[in-house]
Formats: sequence, C-alpha cells, structure tokens
Amino acid sequence: MTHSVRETFASRFGTLMTIVGVALGLGNVWRFPYMVGKFGGAAFVLFYVLVSVVIGVPALMAEFALGRHTRRGPVGAFAGGGLPFGKQVGWFFFAVVIAATGYYTAVIGWVLYYAVGQLVSVFRPGFDASAILPPDSGFVMTSFVLQLICTSGVIAACAFVVHRGLRSGIEKASKIIVPALLVVIVVLMMRSLTLPGAMRGVEWYILKVRWSDLNATVMVAAIGHAIFSLSLGGTFMVVYGSYLDETENLARPALWTVIGDTGSALLAGFAIIPAVFALGLEPTSGPGLIFSTLPKVFAAIPAGWLFGFLFFAGLLGAGYLSDVGAFEALVAGLTDNTPMSRGRAVLVTSVVVFLVAIPPMINNQIFVPWDLTFGSGMQTLGALVAVLTVGWCIDRSNALRELGSGSGRLAPAWLYYWIRFGIPIAIITAGVWWLLTNVLGTVKGV
Repeated sequence: MTHSVRETFASRFGTLMTIVGVALGLGNVWRFPYMVGKFGGAAFVLFYVLVSVVIGVPALMAEFALGRHTRRGPVGAFAGGGLPFGKQVGWFFFAVVIAATGYYTAVIGWVLYYAVGQLVSVFRPGFDASAILPPDSGFVMTSFVLQLICTSGVIAACAFVVHRGLRSGIEKASKIIVPALLVVIVVLMMRSLTLPGAMRGVEWYILKVRWSDLNATVMVAAIGHAIFSLSLGGTFMVVYGSYLDETENLARPALWTVIGDTGSALLAGFAIIPAVFALGLEPTSGPGLIFSTLPKVFAAIPAGWLFGFLFFAGLLGAGYLSDVGAFEALVAGLTDNTPMSRGRAVLVTSVVVFLVAIPPMINNQIFVPWDLTFGSGMQTLGALVAVLTVGWCIDRSNALRELGSGSGRLAPAWLYYWIRFGIPIAIITAGVWWLLTNVLGTVKGV
C-alpha cells in the first residue's frame, strides 16, 4: 500500500499517556468495582489480572501491529491486512464505534452532572444529581433535557481536542489528565482505607480468595472485562498503533498499557470497596454502585462533598480520554477514506454522535440492550477479528517482523502462534458463553 504522511507521537511518555488514557475510561472506575462486587471479590480480581497479562498484552500488540503495518484506522487496516471483505468489515466496525460512542458519551454526561452536583450540594443540601439518569421505562423530560445538555458539553470538549490533532491535542491533554487522575485515585484510596471498618472491604476485595468462586461464569466475565477495559476491539488501539513510530518496540506500550490500566482499576477498587463496607452498604449493587451507592458514602463522611467531587471529576477525566479515542477513531476513518479535511471530519463526527446518543437517553429499556450490543458484544467481536487478521491474513514473516519491530529481532514464534490460536479460542469461548447465558438464556451460569 502507499500511504500519505501520517502524524506520529512526539515522545515516548506522550505515547504511553495517550494509550493508557484511552484504555482507562469508565471501565476502570465505574465498571471494575461493580464487576468485582457482582462476581465475588478476590477470585475475580486475581483471574482478571492474569487475563490482562496473558491475553491483554499480546492482543494489544496485535492491534498495534495491524495499525502500524497498514498506517490506517480500522476502515483501511482490515483491508490492508488482507482480511477478506476487509473494507466492508472496517466500515461495519466504524458504524459500531458510532453507536457505542453515542451511549458512552451520554454516560460521561451523567458523570459531569454528578461532579457538578457534588459542588452544588455544598450550597443546596439534598441536591439530586440522579435526576439526570434515564428512567427504567417511559420518558422523563427533565432527565432527557439534562442528558442533552451534558452530552453536548462532552462532545464539544472532545471535538476541541481532536481537532487540534495528535500531538497538539490528544497527546498534550493525555499528559495532563492521566497523571492527575492517578493522583485523585490515590487520594481517594487513602481516605477510603482510613474509614473505620474499611479493612473488612480490603479482605473481601483482595485477601480472602475463595477459589470455589472461580467458576466458568466468573472466568468469562474476567476475560470480557479485560477486553472492555483495555479498549480492545479492532478500533481505538488500531488507530493509535497507526501513529506509532517504526522503531517503537510494541511490547513496551502494550505492557505499560496493561500495567497502567489494570493498576488504576485495582486502585479504584481500593478507593471504593473499603468505603462501601465501612458504611455497611452493599458492594453487589451492580452498575448503580457508582451513581446510587457512592453518593451515600460521600454524604456520610466529613467533607464528603470534596471527596465526591474529586471522585466524579476523576471519573470524568478517565471517561473523557477514552471518548477522545473514540472520536479519533471515527475522524481517522473519515480522513483516511474520504476527501474530508480533519476539521470537517470532526464536525460531521460530532453531529452524528450527538444524534446517535439520543435513543439511549430515553430509558433503560433502550440503554441496556444498546450497551450489551455495542459495548460488550461488538467490542469482543472486533477484538477477535483484529487478532485473526494479524494471525491468519498478514504474511507470517511480515507479522513476526512487525510484532518484533524495535527490538532488533523478529518476534518469537510462540507469540505469533498464541495470537493465531490461543487468543481467538479464549475470545470465542467467552463470547459463546456470554451468548448462551446472558443473551439466549439456554445455559445457566454456574
């Protein structure tokens, strides 16, 4: 293939902060703690860490390699990698990213309103930030309008940074937000661990491993969450891989992304779960752990509004960077494959994402299936297609050379065959189990 000149990262630190930033997202601070609560604590945590290393690192390397080898985002990368009907597959995942970015941006809008609500509660005790959440059914005008306003604000902020490009926009923002986010998580963790009774939560979270809890359902949940949390899916990481320098050893950003992503998730668990136990609340409350349970925690501790603001501001920063990654994947898809300028592509992306965000805002009867389809299901499918492209469609010598580029030698054969056979089998197994238990209901989780 011939390629136009493509912008690359300005520094290794900026590279790591950008890639870690897109991986962080809401998966670490919102999804991980409630997944730990839902699937029993320490056994889930330990298996999740193992999966992040054994599957996450090589899968990230594969997506980086696909992007760098083709110098394209997902629309051009699958075709450039030799996947049959690659162009059509790329456009399919482009549409999936649009649908996923719509509801994801709406959720970040919820977080924005909750962060503002923590500050407002100082002057107006009893302020109800949950007014922005969509109802379980029907239609509530207040919720809908609040979501429209906050989602518009998030889209505008994403558009501003993405329009400035990789180095001046995305990389610069990531170098500020990621370190600040980690500082906020550490502060919250220290406060949580000093609450009376917090050690009961620590024991449940990480110390008391009940191996009997490590059943098929828990293992599949850990695999699925690792794919979700690391932003695997043949989209974001393929785009950022296309910006990596030829001399960059792909193992380095992949390993550091897993360390940063998994480490921040573990810290977020320490910041949330001990506090929930300390106040006698329920860690198994599911997705509502963040939006329903935690505000009660903040309301019950001294200066809780401050810690609440720090928490939701940190969550906003994490979600924002991953949303920027989604916008960049869409903008790159348009600029790589159409005559659009970057500015026009950002405008088109912003308008389309806003329109697609509207249906999930109506109620949870729309939002939940939308999340399961475009967040969990299609993201897992995209990760599978990406590793299959690298393992089966790119010539073996080219794949070994790309995977080992920057190390001075070809990648080891075992890594290539793990990407070719091992990871697809693990992803397919997790996907089939998820379909049978969560979608079709033909098999009961054990």
